[in-house]
Amino acid sequence: MSASITRIFATRAAARLPRSAAMFAASAPAGRRFITIKPIYTAEVTSTGGRNGHAVSSDKFLDVELTLPKELGGPGSEGKVNPEQLFAAGYSACFQGAMGLAAKGINVKLPETNKVTAAVGIGQHPQGGFGLSVELRISIPGLDKATAQKVVDEAHRLCPYSRAIRDNVDVNLVVV
Repeated sequence: MSASITRIFATRAAARLPRSAAMFAASAPAGRRFITIKPIYTAEVTSTGGRNGHAVSSDKFLDVELTLPKELGGPGSEGKVNPEQLFAAGYSACFQGAMGLAAKGINVKLPETNKVTAAVGIGQHPQGGFGLSVELRISIPGLDKATAQKVVDEAHRLCPYSRAIRDNVDVNLVVV
């Protein structure tokens, strides 16, 4: 396909996207596609006060006080959480769900005692600002290492969190 035809298709596709999505699609690196989905569920959380503030979901089930960790120069207040903890909770839970789908796809029964621990790090990004790193430690008792690795690799392909940060965040998968 010629470059001009590709540009026409990209322009037409971008015209159907929300403005922010169209801008992202136009600025995406070559070879990286922007994919839109039709949400089945949307979580809505409002934060105020930044990292030393408050976050509450629209249904009021999530209602947390936030604190900047001491390691980042904040108070690290007891009883409060930080965005990295919330991301780790979401990613580990989502990845565990993706493992269930992955196991089902290869006819493997996952033990109920399987666990996913997410360690989310934050640090200086070489291009300025901050960046994240993730290590997922996965325990699947009763499965041999090769089968467990197949489940984990497929889960990493399927998991929406993995997809969202692919090629942006260093993710280390460790089967323990």
